[in-house]
Amino acid sequence: MSLISLSSKGPSVSRLVYGCWRLHSDPKGDGPQRILEKIEVCLESGISSFDHADIYGDYGNEEKFGASLKLNPSLKDKIQIVTKTGIQLPGPNRPGVSLKHYDTSRDYIISSAEASLKKLNIDKIDLLLIHRPDPFINADEVAEAFQKLRKDGKVLHFGVSNFTPSQFSLLQSRLDFPLVTNQVEFHPLLTDPLINGVFDQAQELRFKPMIWSPTAGGSIFQPKTEQENVLYKTLEVLAEKKNTTIDAVLFSWYFSHPAHLVPVLGTNEPDRIRSATKALQIQLEREEWFRILEAGTGKSVP
Repeated sequence: MSLISLSSKGPSVSRLVYGCWRLHSDPKGDGPQRILEKIEVCLESGISSFDHADIYGDYGNEEKFGASLKLNPSLKDKIQIVTKTGIQLPGPNRPGVSLKHYDTSRDYIISSAEASLKKLNIDKIDLLLIHRPDPFINADEVAEAFQKLRKDGKVLHFGVSNFTPSQFSLLQSRLDFPLVTNQVEFHPLLTDPLINGVFDQAQELRFKPMIWSPTAGGSIFQPKTEQENVLYKTLEVLAEKKNTTIDAVLFSWYFSHPAHLVPVLGTNEPDRIRSATKALQIQLEREEWFRILEAGTGKSVP
Protein backbone atom coordinates (compact mmCIF):
# COMPACT_ATOMS: atom_id res chain seq x y z
CA MET A 1 0.00 0.00 0.00
CA SER A 2 1.53 3.28 -1.09
CA LEU A 3 1.56 6.46 0.98
CA ILE A 4 -0.58 9.43 0.01
CA SER A 5 0.17 13.08 0.76
CA LEU A 6 -2.68 14.85 2.53
CA SER A 7 -1.72 18.14 0.89
CA SER A 8 0.97 19.57 -1.35
CA LYS A 9 3.16 20.15 1.71
CA GLY A 10 2.45 16.85 3.42
CA PRO A 11 2.30 14.83 5.53
CA SER A 12 2.27 11.46 3.82
CA VAL A 13 0.01 8.82 5.36
CA SER A 14 -0.99 5.31 4.36
CA ARG A 15 -4.04 4.99 2.11
CA LEU A 16 -5.86 3.42 5.04
CA VAL A 17 -5.28 4.73 8.56
CA TYR A 18 -5.75 2.56 11.64
CA GLY A 19 -8.02 4.15 14.24
CA CYS A 20 -7.12 3.57 17.89
CA TRP A 21 -10.32 4.69 19.61
CA ARG A 22 -11.32 1.09 20.37
CA LEU A 23 -8.02 -0.24 21.70
CA HIS A 24 -9.38 -0.35 25.25
CA SER A 25 -12.51 -2.32 24.26
CA ASP A 26 -10.85 -5.22 22.45
CA PRO A 27 -12.46 -8.46 23.73
CA LYS A 28 -9.04 -10.11 23.46
CA GLY A 29 -7.39 -7.55 25.71
CA ASP A 30 -5.65 -4.20 25.56
CA GLY A 31 -2.22 -5.13 26.85
CA PRO A 32 0.98 -4.08 25.08
CA GLN A 33 1.47 -7.43 23.33
CA ARG A 34 -2.07 -7.48 21.88
CA ILE A 35 -1.74 -3.89 20.62
CA LEU A 36 1.70 -4.67 19.19
CA GLU A 37 0.15 -7.58 17.29
CA LYS A 38 -2.31 -5.21 15.61
CA ILE A 39 0.41 -2.67 14.82
CA GLU A 40 2.44 -5.41 13.14
CA VAL A 41 -0.58 -6.69 11.18
CA CYS A 42 -1.17 -3.12 9.99
CA LEU A 43 2.42 -2.71 8.86
CA GLU A 44 2.38 -6.10 7.11
CA SER A 45 -0.78 -4.93 5.30
CA GLY A 46 0.74 -1.59 4.29
CA ILE A 47 -1.01 0.50 6.94
CA SER A 48 1.58 2.68 8.65
CA SER A 49 -0.53 5.57 10.00
CA PHE A 50 -2.32 5.46 13.35
CA ASP A 51 -5.10 7.79 14.47
CA HIS A 52 -5.43 8.74 18.16
CA ALA A 53 -7.05 11.36 20.38
CA ASP A 54 -6.14 12.38 23.88
CA ILE A 55 -9.63 11.37 25.12
CA TYR A 56 -9.74 7.84 23.66
CA GLY A 57 -10.12 5.15 26.30
CA ASP A 58 -10.83 7.73 29.00
CA TYR A 59 -7.48 9.38 28.23
CA GLY A 60 -5.74 6.00 28.35
CA ASN A 61 -5.33 4.64 24.81
CA GLU A 62 -2.34 6.76 23.85
CA GLU A 63 -0.44 5.41 26.85
CA LYS A 64 -1.42 1.82 26.00
CA PHE A 65 -0.14 2.35 22.44
CA GLY A 66 3.07 3.91 23.75
CA ALA A 67 3.64 0.92 26.02
CA SER A 68 3.40 -1.39 23.01
CA LEU A 69 6.01 0.66 21.15
CA LYS A 70 8.41 0.12 24.04
CA LEU A 71 8.34 -3.60 23.17
CA ASN A 72 9.73 -2.76 19.73
CA PRO A 73 11.10 0.81 19.57
CA SER A 74 12.27 0.37 15.97
CA LEU A 75 8.62 0.61 14.87
CA LYS A 76 8.58 4.32 15.67
CA ASP A 77 10.57 5.03 12.50
CA LYS A 78 8.04 3.10 10.40
CA ILE A 79 4.79 4.74 11.49
CA GLN A 80 3.01 8.09 11.35
CA ILE A 81 1.05 9.33 14.35
CA VAL A 82 -2.11 11.42 14.15
CA THR A 83 -3.75 12.61 17.35
CA LYS A 84 -6.46 15.06 18.37
CA THR A 85 -7.11 17.54 21.15
CA GLY A 86 -9.72 19.97 22.41
CA ILE A 87 -12.36 17.88 24.23
CA GLN A 88 -12.57 17.87 28.03
CA LEU A 89 -14.39 14.84 29.48
CA PRO A 90 -15.37 14.43 33.15
CA GLY A 91 -13.96 11.31 34.75
CA PRO A 92 -11.32 9.90 37.06
CA ASN A 93 -8.55 10.96 34.67
CA ARG A 94 -9.78 14.56 34.51
CA PRO A 95 -10.08 15.77 38.10
CA GLY A 96 -11.72 19.15 38.29
CA VAL A 97 -13.69 18.70 35.08
CA SER A 98 -17.40 18.39 35.94
CA LEU A 99 -18.93 19.04 32.51
CA LYS A 100 -18.03 17.88 29.03
CA HIS A 101 -16.80 20.92 27.13
CA TYR A 102 -14.25 22.07 24.59
CA ASP A 103 -10.96 23.77 25.36
CA THR A 104 -9.03 25.10 22.39
CA SER A 105 -7.08 27.67 24.35
CA ARG A 106 -3.40 28.14 23.54
CA ASP A 107 -2.20 26.65 26.81
CA TYR A 108 -4.46 23.61 26.67
CA ILE A 109 -3.54 22.69 23.09
CA ILE A 110 0.17 22.91 23.92
CA SER A 111 -0.08 20.97 27.19
CA SER A 112 -2.29 18.33 25.57
CA ALA A 113 0.14 17.81 22.67
CA GLU A 114 3.07 17.54 25.09
CA ALA A 115 1.15 14.99 27.18
CA SER A 116 0.38 12.98 24.02
CA LEU A 117 4.08 12.88 23.14
CA LYS A 118 4.90 11.40 26.54
CA LYS A 119 2.05 8.91 26.53
CA LEU A 120 2.76 7.73 23.00
CA ASN A 121 6.47 7.44 23.75
CA ILE A 122 7.41 9.41 20.62
CA ASP A 123 9.50 12.50 19.85
CA LYS A 124 7.11 14.19 17.44
CA ILE A 125 3.47 14.12 16.35
CA ASP A 126 3.12 13.92 12.59
CA LEU A 127 -0.36 15.46 12.55
CA LEU A 128 -2.38 17.19 15.29
CA LEU A 129 -6.09 17.89 14.80
CA ILE A 130 -8.58 20.03 16.70
CA HIS A 131 -11.09 17.32 17.60
CA ARG A 132 -14.36 19.25 17.41
CA PRO A 133 -15.43 22.76 16.41
CA ASP A 134 -15.38 24.87 19.56
CA PRO A 135 -18.19 27.47 19.75
CA PHE A 136 -15.91 29.41 22.10
CA ILE A 137 -12.89 29.20 19.79
CA ASN A 138 -10.37 32.01 19.59
CA ALA A 139 -8.74 31.37 16.23
CA ASP A 140 -5.76 33.57 17.11
CA GLU A 141 -5.01 31.48 20.20
CA VAL A 142 -5.26 28.22 18.27
CA ALA A 143 -2.89 29.64 15.67
CA GLU A 144 -0.42 30.69 18.39
CA ALA A 145 -0.45 27.17 19.82
CA PHE A 146 0.07 25.60 16.42
CA GLN A 147 2.92 27.97 15.60
CA LYS A 148 4.72 27.27 18.87
CA LEU A 149 4.35 23.49 18.59
CA ARG A 150 5.60 23.68 15.01
CA LYS A 151 8.54 25.94 15.88
CA ASP A 152 9.54 23.61 18.73
CA GLY A 153 9.44 20.59 16.42
CA LYS A 154 6.87 18.80 18.55
CA VAL A 155 4.18 18.72 15.84
CA LEU A 156 4.95 18.66 12.13
CA HIS A 157 1.50 19.27 10.59
CA PHE A 158 -1.94 20.46 11.67
CA GLY A 159 -5.55 19.98 10.69
CA VAL A 160 -9.07 19.83 12.06
CA SER A 161 -11.84 17.32 12.62
CA ASN A 162 -15.61 17.72 12.12
CA PHE A 163 -15.25 21.34 10.97
CA THR A 164 -17.60 23.07 8.55
CA PRO A 165 -15.98 24.81 5.57
CA SER A 166 -16.42 28.24 7.21
CA GLN A 167 -14.86 27.02 10.47
CA PHE A 168 -11.96 25.57 8.48
CA SER A 169 -11.51 28.85 6.59
CA LEU A 170 -11.54 30.91 9.79
CA LEU A 171 -8.67 28.97 11.34
CA GLN A 172 -6.76 28.84 8.06
CA SER A 173 -6.97 32.64 7.81
CA ARG A 174 -4.81 32.92 10.95
CA LEU A 175 -2.04 30.59 9.74
CA ASP A 176 0.85 31.08 7.33
CA PHE A 177 1.00 27.32 6.65
CA PRO A 178 -1.81 25.09 5.41
CA LEU A 179 -4.19 22.97 7.41
CA VAL A 180 -3.70 19.60 5.75
CA THR A 181 -6.99 17.78 6.39
CA ASN A 182 -10.49 17.84 7.84
CA GLN A 183 -11.43 14.49 9.42
CA VAL A 184 -15.20 14.00 9.23
CA GLU A 185 -17.76 11.25 9.66
CA PHE A 186 -18.78 9.74 6.34
CA HIS A 187 -20.26 6.47 5.10
CA PRO A 188 -23.10 5.45 2.74
CA LEU A 189 -25.64 5.86 5.55
CA LEU A 190 -24.40 9.38 6.36
CA THR A 191 -23.39 11.35 3.29
CA ASP A 192 -23.55 14.98 4.49
CA PRO A 193 -19.97 15.86 3.43
CA LEU A 194 -20.99 15.27 -0.20
CA ILE A 195 -23.43 18.17 -0.05
CA ASN A 196 -22.45 20.44 2.86
CA GLY A 197 -19.31 21.76 1.18
CA VAL A 198 -16.70 19.75 3.11
CA PHE A 199 -15.55 17.62 0.18
CA ASP A 200 -15.97 20.57 -2.20
CA GLN A 201 -13.60 22.63 -0.08
CA ALA A 202 -11.14 19.75 0.03
CA GLN A 203 -10.99 19.63 -3.74
CA GLU A 204 -10.83 23.43 -3.97
CA LEU A 205 -7.86 23.63 -1.59
CA ARG A 206 -6.41 20.30 -2.76
CA PHE A 207 -6.22 18.62 0.61
CA LYS A 208 -7.45 15.08 1.27
CA PRO A 209 -10.15 14.55 3.90
CA MET A 210 -9.82 11.79 6.46
CA ILE A 211 -13.08 9.99 7.24
CA TRP A 212 -14.01 8.37 10.53
CA SER A 213 -16.58 5.64 11.17
CA PRO A 214 -16.41 4.38 7.58
CA THR A 215 -18.33 1.23 8.57
CA ALA A 216 -20.93 3.22 10.56
CA GLY A 217 -19.63 1.72 13.77
CA GLY A 218 -19.83 -1.75 12.27
CA SER A 219 -23.56 -1.53 11.51
CA ILE A 220 -22.92 -1.80 7.76
CA PHE A 221 -21.59 -5.33 8.31
CA GLN A 222 -24.17 -6.22 10.98
CA PRO A 223 -27.34 -4.70 9.54
CA LYS A 224 -30.44 -4.31 11.69
CA THR A 225 -32.59 -1.70 9.95
CA GLU A 226 -34.22 -2.06 6.55
CA GLN A 227 -31.86 0.52 5.05
CA GLU A 228 -28.79 -1.22 6.45
CA ASN A 229 -29.99 -4.50 4.98
CA VAL A 230 -30.48 -2.93 1.55
CA LEU A 231 -26.95 -1.54 1.69
CA TYR A 232 -25.48 -4.84 2.87
CA LYS A 233 -27.14 -6.77 0.05
CA THR A 234 -25.91 -4.24 -2.49
CA LEU A 235 -22.34 -4.58 -1.24
CA GLU A 236 -22.75 -8.36 -1.21
CA VAL A 237 -23.85 -8.46 -4.86
CA LEU A 238 -20.94 -6.26 -5.93
CA ALA A 239 -18.48 -8.32 -3.87
CA GLU A 240 -19.65 -11.50 -5.61
CA LYS A 241 -19.41 -9.82 -9.00
CA LYS A 242 -15.83 -8.69 -8.32
CA ASN A 243 -14.79 -11.83 -6.45
CA THR A 244 -13.83 -9.96 -3.30
CA THR A 245 -15.15 -9.12 0.18
CA ILE A 246 -17.91 -6.67 1.06
CA ASP A 247 -15.57 -4.54 3.13
CA ALA A 248 -13.19 -4.31 0.17
CA VAL A 249 -16.09 -3.04 -1.95
CA LEU A 250 -17.03 -0.51 0.74
CA PHE A 251 -13.51 0.88 1.06
CA SER A 252 -13.15 0.94 -2.70
CA TRP A 253 -16.20 3.23 -2.69
CA TYR A 254 -14.21 5.69 -0.58
CA PHE A 255 -11.05 5.35 -2.63
CA SER A 256 -12.99 6.03 -5.83
CA HIS A 257 -14.15 9.50 -4.79
CA PRO A 258 -12.20 12.30 -6.54
CA ALA A 259 -11.51 14.06 -3.22
CA HIS A 260 -9.16 11.12 -2.42
CA LEU A 261 -10.74 10.18 0.89
CA VAL A 262 -8.54 8.58 3.55
CA PRO A 263 -10.62 6.17 5.69
CA VAL A 264 -9.80 5.54 9.35
CA LEU A 265 -10.31 1.84 10.06
CA GLY A 266 -11.44 1.08 13.61
CA THR A 267 -11.67 -2.69 13.88
CA ASN A 268 -9.96 -4.76 16.57
CA GLU A 269 -9.91 -7.84 14.31
CA PRO A 270 -6.67 -8.46 12.37
CA ASP A 271 -8.59 -10.31 9.62
CA ARG A 272 -10.73 -7.21 9.05
CA ILE A 273 -7.58 -5.14 8.70
CA ARG A 274 -6.24 -7.50 6.05
CA SER A 275 -9.58 -7.70 4.24
CA ALA A 276 -10.03 -3.93 3.99
CA THR A 277 -6.73 -3.55 2.15
CA LYS A 278 -8.12 -5.64 -0.71
CA ALA A 279 -10.05 -2.52 -1.72
CA LEU A 280 -6.94 -1.31 -3.53
CA GLN A 281 -7.15 -4.27 -5.87
CA ILE A 282 -10.58 -3.46 -7.30
CA GLN A 283 -12.12 -0.56 -9.18
CA LEU A 284 -15.76 0.49 -9.07
CA GLU A 285 -17.50 1.72 -12.18
CA ARG A 286 -19.29 5.07 -11.88
CA GLU A 287 -22.72 3.41 -11.94
CA GLU A 288 -21.63 0.98 -9.20
CA TRP A 289 -20.50 3.91 -7.07
CA PHE A 290 -23.94 5.52 -7.42
CA ARG A 291 -25.65 2.19 -6.71
CA ILE A 292 -23.96 2.11 -3.29
CA LEU A 293 -24.88 5.75 -2.69
CA GLU A 294 -28.52 5.01 -3.53
CA ALA A 295 -28.55 1.91 -1.30
CA GLY A 296 -27.17 3.90 1.64
CA THR A 297 -29.38 6.99 1.34
CA GLY A 298 -32.51 5.12 0.28
CA LYS A 299 -33.16 7.36 -2.68
CA SER A 300 -31.89 7.97 -6.17
CA VAL A 301 -30.14 11.20 -7.11
CA PRO A 302 -32.48 14.07 -8.09
